[in-house]
Amino acid sequence: MDIGVGVIGAGTVGGGVIEILSANTDVIEDKTGARVALRHVAELRQDLLKDLSLNGATVSNDALALIQDPAVHVVCELIGGMEPAKRFILAALNAGKHVVTANKMLLAKCGQELAEAAIKNNVQLRFEAAVAGAVPIIKALREGLAANHIHSIHGILNGTCNYILSRMTYEGLEFEETLQQAIAKGFAETPPDLDILGHDTAHKCQILASLAYSTRVSLDEIPVEGITKITHLDVAYAREMGYIIKLLAIIRKVEGEIEARVHPTLVPETHLLASVRNEFNGIYVESDCADATLYYGRGAGRMPTASAVVADIVDIALRGECRALPPFVYTHDIAVRDIGLMEGRYYLRLTTEDHPGVLGQVCTTLGRHGVSIASCIQKSQSEDTPVHVVLMTHETIESGVVAALAEIDQMDFITEPTQLLRAL
Repeated sequence: MDIGVGVIGAGTVGGGVIEILSANTDVIEDKTGARVALRHVAELRQDLLKDLSLNGATVSNDALALIQDPAVHVVCELIGGMEPAKRFILAALNAGKHVVTANKMLLAKCGQELAEAAIKNNVQLRFEAAVAGAVPIIKALREGLAANHIHSIHGILNGTCNYILSRMTYEGLEFEETLQQAIAKGFAETPPDLDILGHDTAHKCQILASLAYSTRVSLDEIPVEGITKITHLDVAYAREMGYIIKLLAIIRKVEGEIEARVHPTLVPETHLLASVRNEFNGIYVESDCADATLYYGRGAGRMPTASAVVADIVDIALRGECRALPPFVYTHDIAVRDIGLMEGRYYLRLTTEDHPGVLGQVCTTLGRHGVSIASCIQKSQSEDTPVHVVLMTHETIESGVVAALAEIDQMDFITEPTQLLRAL
C-alpha cells in the first residue's frame, strides 16, 4: 500500500516532518507494511525548502492545489494559527483526505466543528503533536487507557514555562532574567505571551479534558493564570516548605462536574512531576484500573514534534481502510466546575509593615471565612522594610480564601496585594 503525504508549511515542524519522511522511510515501512512517501509540499517561502531532501515531491505555494492532488492521501497542516489553517483542514476533510495537525489553538477553539467534518467524511483527524510534542498522551487517553475511568490529569504542558520556573528554582534567578534566557535559547516564542500567560497550556488542557471525559469543554470556561507574578521569593519559600512551583493544567472529576484549570501550583518535592525540569513536559494520569501513570518527554522542538506528526501518519497507514476513528466523542454533557468551589491547600504570601498584632488580625479574618492555618513563615528583610508572612492553609474552599484576601488586602498594614498559589 502506498500512502502519499502532503505537507502544508515547511517551517520548523513541517521541515522536520519532511526530514523524517526522507530519512526514515524504511523504518516506517518495516512497522506498517505501507510505503509512506512525501508527494507534495505547499510553502509560500520557497527558500525554506533549499536544504530539504524532497525526493521528487511536487512543490507549490498553493495549499488548495495540494489538497486536490490525487497523489496525496494524508494532509499535514503545519502552519498553525486560526486562518487559513482552519479553511485548509476543512477543505481536506471535505475532499476525503485524512488530516494530521499540531494546531492546538485551532483544536481548542474549533475542535467540534472539525470533528464533525471528519466523521461526516469518514476520514481521520489526528493531532498527537498538538499536546506535549513527542509525548504520546493523546494515544494513551484514546487507546492505552480506553478501559479506564480517568480520575485526574496533572500536566506540565509548556516547556517555556517549565524552563523558566526550573531556572528560578535551581539557580535563584528572577522571572524576567530567565525569560530572556528562554527566548535566547529558542524555548520561547517572540512575543512569549501565549506561553507565560498560560494560554498555550489552556489550549492543551481543553483538548485533554474533552478526550478524558468525552464531553464538550469550552475554552472560555477554563480559569487561566500564568507565571508572570511568580518571584524568586515565592520559589524560595515554597522550597522551604517542601514544594516546587510548576505551571500545571489540572483536570479531574469532582461531584459529577469537571475541574479544568491552569495555574502555578506548589507540587510536593516527592511527587514525580516535581522532577520534570527545564523544557521537558510531564503528564501524571490517575485512573481506576491502571492507577497512576506518568508520560514524560520533550514537549516541543522541531524533531520531537515532527516525530509525533509522523506517528499519526503511521497510525493512519496501519488502519488502512478501516472505519475512521472519531477525533472527539461527545457522549456526555458534563458541566465545568466553578473554581470558587475548589477544595485544596493554599500558599499565601503577605507583605506587611512590621507592626504588633498583624498576624492576629490576618488569622482572625481568615478564620471568619472558614480558613485555618497549617503553617507560618515570617521573614523580616531588614529594619524599616516590609515583612513577608507566608501562610499555608489546611484544606479549604477557594471562595473563602478569595473573600478573606479581599478584606486583608484592604488593611492599612498590607503594602502589596497578597500572592495566592494553590498546592497539589
